[in-house]
Amino acid sequence: MAKAGLSARIAALKMLDGVLSESRPLSEMTDAGSDILRKLSGSERARAQSLTMSTLKHLEPIDMLLDFYLKKEPPLRARHILRLCAAELLVDGISPHAAIDSAVNLTKLNLKTGHLSGLVNAVCRKLNVEGRAHWEDHPTQQLPHYLRSIMLKDHGEDAVSLIEEAHVRDVPLDITVKNEADIPELQTLLDAELIGKGSLRLQRAGQISTLAGFEEGAWWVQDFAASLPARCLSGLDGKMVLDLCAAPGGKTMQLAAAGANVTAMDLSKYRLERVRENLERTGLKAKVVTADVLTWKPGVMYDAILLDAPCTASGTIRRHPDLPHLKDKDAINSLVALQKQMLAHAFEWLKPGGQMIYSTCSLLKREGDDQIAEFVKNNNQAQIDPIDVDALGLTDEWLTKTGCLRTLPSFWAENGGMDGFFIARLLKKTE
Repeated sequence: MAKAGLSARIAALKMLDGVLSESRPLSEMTDAGSDILRKLSGSERARAQSLTMSTLKHLEPIDMLLDFYLKKEPPLRARHILRLCAAELLVDGISPHAAIDSAVNLTKLNLKTGHLSGLVNAVCRKLNVEGRAHWEDHPTQQLPHYLRSIMLKDHGEDAVSLIEEAHVRDVPLDITVKNEADIPELQTLLDAELIGKGSLRLQRAGQISTLAGFEEGAWWVQDFAASLPARCLSGLDGKMVLDLCAAPGGKTMQLAAAGANVTAMDLSKYRLERVRENLERTGLKAKVVTADVLTWKPGVMYDAILLDAPCTASGTIRRHPDLPHLKDKDAINSLVALQKQMLAHAFEWLKPGGQMIYSTCSLLKREGDDQIAEFVKNNNQAQIDPIDVDALGLTDEWLTKTGCLRTLPSFWAENGGMDGFFIARLLKKTE
């Protein structure tokens, strides 16, 4: 039986090792069916996830500080324990006694590290006493070299530095409200701030399922930037709309709430269960299809299509700090090729005069600006339809030179930032 307060830290240790040693996504390990979290209480699960994310967000400066106190490299499990304790002490502000005692007990739990409990105790105490002064001047964690070098070319040094600073800040909870008429009441009940049009931001959310309006299906969790692709389509009432790569369903629900006849398609049958659950909770309707964009034959043409294509997800690192440890530069080429194929296939299903949104939660121009420029150049039926930022309650700084929308994690930094997205709206010519 684990000592009081130790269960969450044991789970965090397993998840940290899963990311760094096995390249397992955090989302896989925090899923409802995960063996790591299944036996924990709600508060323990939340703490395990929070501690793992804090450690990953500051991993590089934490390791730099640990190396200052370590004479030689300890076993990986011991380093992970030290990393977690450093995050508790220096990032999360946990009681030094609780953090250090737990680190020592974690070390003793394993035969391979039990003999190192004295070392762990000594290093953690030094972190608490001496390390705090060093930590005040610690550098912001940088992106992996392969990713940072690409982003420097795409956005420049100043923008990349601001993005990296945004990655380590606390992330608020954004929700999309089903009915605009409910926004004022929900804003008061949730003590939330209105952002853009139709989204609310909560700086401190707590357990999501207990918040006002959740059980009634009045809203769903969706980062503000992720809500923009669907909002770039208008006049959807009664229209046939296809939502590709739809899971977990935020955009599907937006389209359905706008009155569209939505077909939500995704390759993952498992992930589509989330779409069905969300639709049922919110009382919204959509046809759900499990299929591959590259082989599916819909048999009908659509008035509008939304393709939120698979990508590096480099725009979501602020919420998924495990991502830099899971993908490398080789993955980019295959993703760009897949996006190109999906874009070409999906555009064939669009009616003449119809609108198509192509979006990625990526910061890389290869997955956004360059992808669309090449597509329009090689497809004489396609043209870019500049997005009206005024209608979205945004400003011109969010637009690219070609009229596409680009968000960065550093936007609204003083209020919690947002995910990085690229959004293009395409028209299919009638002639």
